[in-house]
Amino acid sequence: MSSKTIAILGATGVVGQQMLQCLEERGFPVRELVPLASARSAGKTLRFAGKDVVVREATPEAFEGVDIVLGAADDETAKRLLPEAVKRGAVCVDNSHAFRLYDDVPLVIPEINGDDVVWHNGIISNPNCATIIALVPLWPLHQAAGMKRLVVSTYQAASGAGMPGLTELEREMGVVAAGGEVGETAPFAYQLAANLIPQIGGFNDDLYTSEEMKLQNEGRKICHLPELLVNCTCVRVPVMRSHSESITVEFERPLSVEAAREALDAAPGVKVVDDPANLRYPMPLETSDQDLIFVGRVRRDLSAPEGVNSLSFFCCGDQIRKGAATNAVQIAELLV
Repeated sequence: MSSKTIAILGATGVVGQQMLQCLEERGFPVRELVPLASARSAGKTLRFAGKDVVVREATPEAFEGVDIVLGAADDETAKRLLPEAVKRGAVCVDNSHAFRLYDDVPLVIPEINGDDVVWHNGIISNPNCATIIALVPLWPLHQAAGMKRLVVSTYQAASGAGMPGLTELEREMGVVAAGGEVGETAPFAYQLAANLIPQIGGFNDDLYTSEEMKLQNEGRKICHLPELLVNCTCVRVPVMRSHSESITVEFERPLSVEAAREALDAAPGVKVVDDPANLRYPMPLETSDQDLIFVGRVRRDLSAPEGVNSLSFFCCGDQIRKGAATNAVQIAELLV
């Protein structure tokens, strides 16, 4: 792979810093690293490949000479700056929601639709974290039996709210352990420690949240399944990092539990952890700080009517890594 000048927009945030680590871990051919952030972070240093690299202010001019931009900023910043990077010849791999559903922007999980990168017009979108964690194991099952309907509950870690979410949960756990009053809970609407919050994002007219609709809308685009049916409930849970999901999937064709496990065993990016007799199943603690999606609790759907082909399983994956930073770096690898 030829070396490239790589910019990270939002380099000082939790996903941006993870992108730095992933680039280094995976041996990405970085000729020059350009970390970009807000004016208040400019001048700080970040460690990369054994050297201190100075953070620059994210301006349109900062993208001059950049080959690939990894975006780890909010929607507003992405909309304002990434088109400026494209004008200057860069290809942008963006982790924000800003461009995901644009018709001319590929939305890519490399294990599923890596070939879609060929028709980009300067911007490629990284899917939502919960979408990635669900679809990586669903894809081999779809190839085996054709998925047509999903019923999903997600249990999403504080890391999904970025560094503010992580620091707030850590603070709350300390306060609760000491028997104190939690007080203000931003960025969460309610106390998260010792609690669950069954809302992520705002509600639409059908009373589904924006986070819940992402699995349907993004899943249809990524898998090229415009009729895919999805019923999703997203819950914020008091876990630091690594999202978990309970998934029931209805197929067009029969698929046994044994055949499903075999398909998952052979799938890239998946690790089967499914030994109920020995209490082995996916859990957030075991899936944090690595890139595989762990899958277990594979079983037939006891509620399925006669003639309906349906299975259930449980999966966990690191939201910051495969759910965000690693997937973006994998897309960049496809570009070079």
